[in-house]
Amino acid sequence: MSWALHPLTEEQTEVQKLAREFGKAEIVAHSAEWDQKAYFEPSLVKKLGELGFLGMMLPEEYDGLGADTGTYLIALEEIAAADASVAVLMSVHNSLPTQMILRYGSDQQKDRFLRKMARGEILGAFALSEPDAGSDAAALSTQAVKDGKSWILNGTKSWVTNGNTAGVILTMARTDTSAARRGGRGIGAFIITPDLPGFKVGKKEDKLGLRASPTVQLSFDNMRVPAENLLGDETQGFIYAMQSLDNGRLGIAAQAIGIARAALEHSVAYAAERKQFGKPLKEFEAIQFKLADMAMRVAGSRALLHAAAAAKDRGQRVGQFSSMAKLMASETAMWVTTQAVQIFGGYGYVKDYPVERLMRDAKVTEIYEGTSEIQRIVIARALYSQS
Repeated sequence: MSWALHPLTEEQTEVQKLAREFGKAEIVAHSAEWDQKAYFEPSLVKKLGELGFLGMMLPEEYDGLGADTGTYLIALEEIAAADASVAVLMSVHNSLPTQMILRYGSDQQKDRFLRKMARGEILGAFALSEPDAGSDAAALSTQAVKDGKSWILNGTKSWVTNGNTAGVILTMARTDTSAARRGGRGIGAFIITPDLPGFKVGKKEDKLGLRASPTVQLSFDNMRVPAENLLGDETQGFIYAMQSLDNGRLGIAAQAIGIARAALEHSVAYAAERKQFGKPLKEFEAIQFKLADMAMRVAGSRALLHAAAAAKDRGQRVGQFSSMAKLMASETAMWVTTQAVQIFGGYGYVKDYPVERLMRDAKVTEIYEGTSEIQRIVIARALYSQS
């Protein structure tokens, strides 16, 4: 689809082309099989790293590309248009663990992890949610108790993307039980590696969509974490996580736009080829109206996303705008993919065509990294805080 509303720089054009070509060459032909088998292709991590797509916003001193947020989101949309399962790997890794270490980590932590993460030698994950603490993430019960030069962690984390393949897992745990339920204070962020005794990968979720992206439960049983793996202040980890989710929500918005764009492109092509009543579907006004509305919503979502990204790169606080972008893009993705299935008719309901998978993949963008309801709360609260 045209980027006329958002003219690209030379660097962005190159990145977009590289991501699009990679998607066509390495991903698209395998997406249906990966989805059917719920299979994660491990070689993609190294390949994405070699292209620079796992260190896009990291400085060059850490082997990153040093790209701005908009450039990163352009690449992410292209990967999502090829396969949203691959895109979520890229989104979580870039937006959450790498940025948390870059922003809040010590020089030693940055030197130890960031170059390997940028090169795709190790994958990053983010562990905040728990079985009884989803949208109410500050109610987490995983505990970290200081013991000499270590912290002892006990608890369970849920819905961890990349959790069984990651080499670095940014994990939030309660360090001060007296601070429970007070705005997330008393929670620390820890850099967990899977070689630590007491670390265990649990249930792998059998999901509706994003089936080629592993989502697992993690458990910590008296897991001893070196003190040097604590990120920043031991009581501010929840704040770090919330600030990092501003990045994450922009990434999920780009993923949703990629899904929606792919559904639109498939619909445009199908409506030109499929004939009913002696003429192509594209000549029916009802189909034209659907396609027009689909294109409008995709373009509008992309424009809002890149406005938010530009504001972030100018140094503005973008919490409410990242929520707006994520909310609009995710609901656009769900609506557009549903329309795509309708345009395809019966063929849209079977796995021979990609739109049913796109619809399944779209749904989770309304749920993870903050449900649509949570995004509306964030936006509404921002309105009152400004008045």
